[in-house]
Amino acid sequence: MENEDSFFEKVYKIVIQIPVGKVTTYGAIASCIGSKQSARMVGWALNKCSFYHTYVPAHRVVNRNGLLTGKRHFDNFETMKELLISENIIIENDQIIDFENYFWNPYKELF
Repeated sequence: MENEDSFFEKVYKIVIQIPVGKVTTYGAIASCIGSKQSARMVGWALNKCSFYHTYVPAHRVVNRNGLLTGKRHFDNFETMKELLISENIIIENDQIIDFENYFWNPYKELF
């Protein structure tokens, strides 16, 4: 359990730094924390982020194609989309349009 908590903490510390109006991917976060094959585990961490001591903007994490695959983990299926739209991110059919323009690379930005 201790390793899981350590992993989750690393994920949260990165997600908290994603700027408003930007998104990153589960895989980019996993790579950034040195666990390249753990994109799904990043998703698990974000599913539990409501228990973290500070707000974690999990809506800013999408899959590698810009799809809102995590939307089902919010109270309402539209919450993730609504939050991203409120940050001026364009979404069509649960996919970010011009994804590369909104992508924030944590490794590049933090190191």
